[in-house]
Amino acid sequence: MSTNTRLVHATPDQVWAILADGWLYPLWVVGASRMREVDGDWPERGARLHHSVGTWPVLLNDTTEVVDANPGVRLDLRARAWPSGEAAVALHLRPNGGGTEVVLEEDAEAGPATLVPKPLRDPALRWRNVETLRRLAYLAERRP
Repeated sequence: MSTNTRLVHATPDQVWAILADGWLYPLWVVGASRMREVDGDWPERGARLHHSVGTWPVLLNDTTEVVDANPGVRLDLRARAWPSGEAAVALHLRPNGGGTEVVLEEDAEAGPATLVPKPLRDPALRWRNVETLRRLAYLAERRP
């Protein structure tokens, strides 16, 4: 798994509120460009986000599914972006002073992306997820 960590100047509950609002997904996830639908029971196990990836006019519709969730503590996802494949994503929220240490782990789990050797996959994921965590922090730190 590629791992990124960021201290967010917001409580775990404030960070969780962003993760629990599926409609905000394309605002913090690099590569997600729009939401088409959010299952009503998001972020419970089995719930899905129906999103698009890419840049208009080349958009691919796919889904992200909750594998496991512990509100305010952890969210495990299976993100799909075919034809490149599927990824396992885990977000851990840990109280740190008045803020939250957010740890984001991600790796390819199925599809052509798994053919890329891990030493080549990890730097690209790490680079992408620095921005993903930056966006998540902006939302959590500035949301009233």
